[in-house]
Amino acid sequence: MAGLYFHIPFCKRLCGYCDFHRSVKLRHLPDVIRMMHTELDERHALLSEHRLRTIYFGGGTPSLVAPHEIQRLIDHARQRFDCSEVEEITLEANPDDVTDAYVSALRTTDINRISLGVQSLDEPVLQFMGRRHTAKQAIEAVARLQRAGYDNISVDLIFGVEPFGEESLRKTIEGFVALGVQHISAYHLTIEPDTRFGRLLSKGELRQVDEQRSEREFQQIHDTLTAAGFDHYEVSNYALDGYRSRHNSSYWTGDEYLGIGPGAHSFFGRTRQWCELSPEQYAEHFTHTSETLTERDERNEYLMVSLRRTEGISLDYIRQRWGERQAERIARAAEPMLRAGWLREMGDAEQKTEHRIAIPPEKFLISDAVISTFFEV
Repeated sequence: MAGLYFHIPFCKRLCGYCDFHRSVKLRHLPDVIRMMHTELDERHALLSEHRLRTIYFGGGTPSLVAPHEIQRLIDHARQRFDCSEVEEITLEANPDDVTDAYVSALRTTDINRISLGVQSLDEPVLQFMGRRHTAKQAIEAVARLQRAGYDNISVDLIFGVEPFGEESLRKTIEGFVALGVQHISAYHLTIEPDTRFGRLLSKGELRQVDEQRSEREFQQIHDTLTAAGFDHYEVSNYALDGYRSRHNSSYWTGDEYLGIGPGAHSFFGRTRQWCELSPEQYAEHFTHTSETLTERDERNEYLMVSLRRTEGISLDYIRQRWGERQAERIARAAEPMLRAGWLREMGDAEQKTEHRIAIPPEKFLISDAVISTFFEV
């Protein structure tokens, strides 16, 4: 099974924290969509031996694309791939795009999962981050989608925003739970140099939150959402039972995927490809850069993505794929962290269940430090 990703790298406005591959030059959007159809024709053979399981429209702001154009891309994918077992087709959307007319048009498409870039339900936070919607618009967007019959809705949350206290975060978390959504992605604010926030930081006009506050806010989110019935299944992701993101989960389990569009990444076996072109360049032509993973790269990749999930790593799988020596190396590295409670063991030899090592979800905030101890350099 494989995934198909369409990258729509356009926004009406750039948020203060965003360093994604994006453009506000919306005049190029029709030409980019046209070229995506061309790219799909020319590169579909890379997944010709696979059935698709998921399709994902990410960005940028895919909700800037008219629903009938989204459906044209889906129909094109159905022509090129075996889509008989597609389970999930996701569209990322901005709340202010989700009008009655837009939702009515969207219901004529095959989209069955919506991911809303809400980020906060606190008005001053939204204004500070440069979001173009209000908290009221976000709440109304969710309700509008629910009334239309969408029952698989995810919302994004950003925490660790220095000018605003933990009461602001509490308001947003509890508000998200009250909305009745099925999935919540919670990301710590990261300030990159080539952003408005990065420039403010360099001038001393903005500060990053300290480690202690990051830990408190992370724990606040974890405790509130798990108490409300959400499974903290990956470092940044929470889902009600049966509503994990199938598309994103495929990235973390090593499934192959094809990325279409400027800035999109693809993965086939041991080969990665990505398109570095700007949307303006892509509208004229497309090219890709490739790399082949070494065996060490593959192991490090497996450790990184697996330890970000509640299932963790399988020592049995490592032993079968890379040999006893690697399994023993990782088991030895895990011992002090198991004693410290940063890792936990799962599985029972007598019951013949898989021997796994995982980071407890409440410790996910330190996952980068834990994961780095297993890496081969």
